[in-house]
Amino acid sequence: MTEPTFGTLGVPAPLVTALAADGKTTPFPIQIDTLPDTLAGRDVLGRGRTGSGKTLAFSIPMVARLGQGLAGGTRRRGRILGLVLAPTRELATQIDRVLAPLAAAYGMKTATVFGGVNQNRQVEAIRAGADIVVACPGRLEDLMQQKLVSLDAVEITVIDEADHMADLGFLPGVTRILNATPQGSQRLLFSATLDNGVDKLVSRFLQNEVLHSVDEAHSPVTAMTHHVFHVPGSDEKKELVRFLASGTGRRILFLRTKHAAKKLAKQLTSQGIPSVDLHGNLSQPQRDRNLAAFSAGTARVLVATDVAARGVHVDNVELVVHVDPPMEHKAYLHRSGRTARAGAEGAVVTIVLPEQRRDVDSLLRKAAISVTPQTVTAASAPVVELVGEIAPHVTPAPEQPQGRGGGQSQGANAQRKRAAREGQGGGRGQGGGRGEGGRGRGQGRTSDAPRRSSDAPRRDGQPARTAGQAASHGALKAAPTGGARRTGRRASGGGSLTVGSVVRQNGAGRRSGR
Repeated sequence: MTEPTFGTLGVPAPLVTALAADGKTTPFPIQIDTLPDTLAGRDVLGRGRTGSGKTLAFSIPMVARLGQGLAGGTRRRGRILGLVLAPTRELATQIDRVLAPLAAAYGMKTATVFGGVNQNRQVEAIRAGADIVVACPGRLEDLMQQKLVSLDAVEITVIDEADHMADLGFLPGVTRILNATPQGSQRLLFSATLDNGVDKLVSRFLQNEVLHSVDEAHSPVTAMTHHVFHVPGSDEKKELVRFLASGTGRRILFLRTKHAAKKLAKQLTSQGIPSVDLHGNLSQPQRDRNLAAFSAGTARVLVATDVAARGVHVDNVELVVHVDPPMEHKAYLHRSGRTARAGAEGAVVTIVLPEQRRDVDSLLRKAAISVTPQTVTAASAPVVELVGEIAPHVTPAPEQPQGRGGGQSQGANAQRKRAAREGQGGGRGQGGGRGEGGRGRGQGRTSDAPRRSSDAPRRDGQPARTAGQAASHGALKAAPTGGARRTGRRASGGGSLTVGSVVRQNGAGRRSGR
């Protein structure tokens, strides 16, 4: 039997050409199953594990139908015709990377909408003529409340990773957004599961939907192999982690807390293994910069918290390491899904201390993963075989001072850099030269839930702060004279770090953020 191609599935010639230019000539099972229905305009519920090819499965029909509808017609600027909702900024960015070249084949433009950056550029991109918008629900609702975005012309809406939307508490916002799109417009929903209210979303907004599920036996994710490595203690674990990170290919190491991820990335880099971190404490430019370094290969290792379990879609990740085992089986599957993507092979390692064995056994049973644990060291044969060729040692670049003033000392630069770090982690300080150190937030948060201002509206119903407003919080302004001294103080009772006590040494007085 002849294998289907994008052309035989009904994909228009301009998109077949664009796909071939990117090396995509053979459709995956979920694309083969869904494209005939999505291209025909039907509502579709797609169920498949991460890495099964869902992004192309909805990007192709969205661009094809909108592009053909615009052919020869007039386009009204500022009218959004296609909308994709994604749970995280990283996922939204990577969906846009897939969509943009396809949209360009029909002269259409795309834009992204998410928190953590200035909203003005996003609004300008939409007003300049973005036909398709990829958005996180929180920022999109903010713009809708400000009357800066209208969805009354949307013809196709996609909800991607709806189960993760539910996990993050975004479904009420998704419901309000879908209510703002025209009834009878095409809607596509992709999700690994239908729990936590996703089923209600389907029944309310999808009409006569067609269900397509790609079972594990035919999914590219079956190229994933699982390993459970038991270690006797923390010292053996550290050495095992270092060795697992030392191979030549891309690998992602998952930890439970932001502080631990940042610390491990620095340690590995200092040991000659170029690494970057990804977690909720990073600004959007920092996230973009670190992901770009990982995608380009200048950093072989990404050390991440669960914020990256859904948001990172980088091809050819050969190894995922659960340095800290996740708390529940869905997180295990989502983390592990960063490897063995797009038909490639990949391996998953879970490192287990003695006190974690029972919990990990239970977690793997719930995830339907059958694997025999092995007690290992970094020098054990299974570990050496898994790591393969060791990458050359890379001498880390010296850390550059980040001072602004040309005549200030390196010591003052280092102090300012340290204070800035503390200001970011220690809460949203009032800054602006007032010497106020923050609200006792930030360092006490050990979970990696997204900040409310990034992708969700405030609980009081007011719009989230813009990036410019957010940037003003937590900033410490240098004293007019050199040599200002800053001290960080722990707030009693909460474990949070408050940056305060800016002392002028020229006798002009003392200001405290306490």
